[in-house]
Amino acid sequence: MLADAQDSVDRGPQGARTRLDLPFVTIDPPESLDLDQALHIERSADGYLVHYAIADVAAFVRPGGPMDNESWRRGVTLYSPDTRTPLYPQQLSEEGASLLPDKDRPALVWALTLDAAGNLTGVELAPKMVRSIAKLNYAQVQADMDNAAAHASIAALAELGPILTDQARGRGAIELPMPDQEVVQAADGSWQLSFRAQLPVERWNAQISLLTGRAAAQMMLDAGVGLLRTLPAADQQAVEQLRRVAASLTINWPPDASPGEVLSTLDGSRPQEAAFVDEAAGLLRGSGYTAFDGSPPEHAEHAGVGAAYAHVTAPLRRLADRYANEVCLAIQESRDVQAWARDRLPELPAAMTAGDRHDSELERACLDSTEAAILADRRGEIFDGVVVEVDDRGNRDATVVLTDLAVRARCVGPGLVLGTTVRVRVTEADVASRTVRLTVAR
Repeated sequence: MLADAQDSVDRGPQGARTRLDLPFVTIDPPESLDLDQALHIERSADGYLVHYAIADVAAFVRPGGPMDNESWRRGVTLYSPDTRTPLYPQQLSEEGASLLPDKDRPALVWALTLDAAGNLTGVELAPKMVRSIAKLNYAQVQADMDNAAAHASIAALAELGPILTDQARGRGAIELPMPDQEVVQAADGSWQLSFRAQLPVERWNAQISLLTGRAAAQMMLDAGVGLLRTLPAADQQAVEQLRRVAASLTINWPPDASPGEVLSTLDGSRPQEAAFVDEAAGLLRGSGYTAFDGSPPEHAEHAGVGAAYAHVTAPLRRLADRYANEVCLAIQESRDVQAWARDRLPELPAAMTAGDRHDSELERACLDSTEAAILADRRGEIFDGVVVEVDDRGNRDATVVLTDLAVRARCVGPGLVLGTTVRVRVTEADVASRTVRLTVAR
């Protein structure tokens, strides 16, 4: 597989393409080298013009070759605190196909025209040769925008991002204002846990990816062939249950507001809000992939996005994106979808489900191990925690978050009421079994 990757890079991308001379930039975590997307936004007389360059992985990967076969086994890139297992070898994913700065790279460029209200009025897709002029990171971009010194290529993101966010809220999209629990390495080399809230620029940048995914989904639905990322709408019973939770936590929920609109008013800083957001996450369970060929599927929407949606913006890290992009490019060019992509569409949902499951299991194992390691020498100590989830069978078994340590663990004992602050004792912390247990402190 490594030889196949090196050969593909040495051979260069397949297919002739013209250069698109736009000053693209990338926005990623500082340590990232697998750069899938490069962005350029400009204001127009009627709104905005977004050019989104996506790494053209299919220009390197030979169908049926070693890299292709191994990518089907992996499904996604797996990330852990101290390493990552890439979907494609590093020669490709972090070098030859990555949209690194000051490098000519093949890309599939989405040209998205929007009016002033953020509505899509035009979509084009074309294979191009592009060059990123800067590798930016989120903290840097946020600081620049706060100081009115944003890079010219993305200055308009500060206007367009909030517009798209408001538009998503109007569609009933659901965004959880929940800080990410992360394993981070301290200055002394030890591993610690932290809760990190997303920066506004991260949410705005995500809206550009969602915008592209919505455009791709509509393109495939109109053509009757493709691969969607789908999530059934929450049933009314689940929404009503969440309303009751909101009432018990004194969360204001106007009668005509959607769950997404309620969540948009919270930041999760109060214990009651943290508990409500944790409960609301249940509305986003059950996502999957839906392949279709011949007619659109009966259930095409992603409830979390509030629209039909497809994964097309991370082909270096997700297997499905390479296939969905080929479908969209064929539709744009009014030609048949190449057989290597069309024939395997029905297999992708299972492959992606397996890859996503491995990713979730790895993330949970890393978090559980770190939680147990942090508390291994602190058994018997007492901490303050917030009850974020309560067992349906009563109030003696719950999930509690130790906010000072960013630890999330099961807790037993009396008086565990959703959204309250409790004093808990560490009774078990075993690294080998990745287990932490808490009890209510008397």
